[in-house]
Amino acid sequence: MTQPIHILNGPNLNLLGTREPDVYGTLSLKEIEQACAKHARDLGYEILFRQSNHEGELIDWLHDANVNACAVVFNPAAFTHTSVALHDAVRAIEPPVIEVHLSQTAAREAFRHHSYIALAARGSITGLGLQSYLLGINAAITSLGN
Repeated sequence: MTQPIHILNGPNLNLLGTREPDVYGTLSLKEIEQACAKHARDLGYEILFRQSNHEGELIDWLHDANVNACAVVFNPAAFTHTSVALHDAVRAIEPPVIEVHLSQTAAREAFRHHSYIALAARGSITGLGLQSYLLGINAAITSLGN
């Protein structure tokens, strides 16, 4: 059986559904997880879905994905714009990493226009709400060459 796709989520995403719904939408993180699981299953893959507010834990999960995932869909949230350590962790692992964001970061505050993760990821999908995740799964699978 193929290893799962790891879907990793960064800080404050546990508040989805109630946090700035005009920016991030009204879906909860649990609802996004359920949609991702169904979409991946329809494509013949399983997922491991995780969220942390702690940078070091996300780094540990990226290291774990190097051994236990076929690919990673990663929403680093605010760490996108600040974390060289996450950038280095993405560069250090073999599975393809697709960066995703619910909101269109390029159309937001100037400090959100730069992504350290995009410099290391296979690709980035932003601004499409839930579709960013689903397209991220598609891109991750395509990156595997299957």
